[in-house]
Amino acid sequence: QVHLVESGGGLVQPGGSLKLACKASGRFARVLTMAWFRQVPELEREFVASISSTGSENYTESVKGRFTVSRDYSANTMYLQMNSLKPEDTAVYYCKAEFLVLGGRLNPWGQGTQVTVSS
Repeated sequence: QVHLVESGGGLVQPGGSLKLACKASGRFARVLTMAWFRQVPELEREFVASISSTGSENYTESVKGRFTVSRDYSANTMYLQMNSLKPEDTAVYYCKAEFLVLGGRLNPWGQGTQVTVSS
């Protein structure tokens, strides 16, 4: 079994900042690519950012220059630093990761953390 737990969500004013964390735990050989997604009610979950096991980063266009994804490889934790937040960033943010385990790979989701950007 492998698990992902997000933290760091909350209420912030427009222009403010938040830092999300995603902690991986369980029995696995390695954590490969980790990614952030977000979802608002009645819409599909959308990709936000990802970071590979070698540190290669990708971002959706709407967050480039404002969000930064990073990892602490020793702690199996991924972060999302979100600056210059806008009301349209309001969503539940989910973590997803690819785990290398005995016998194959697993791709679980975390439970999500709410981010609300509002004055």
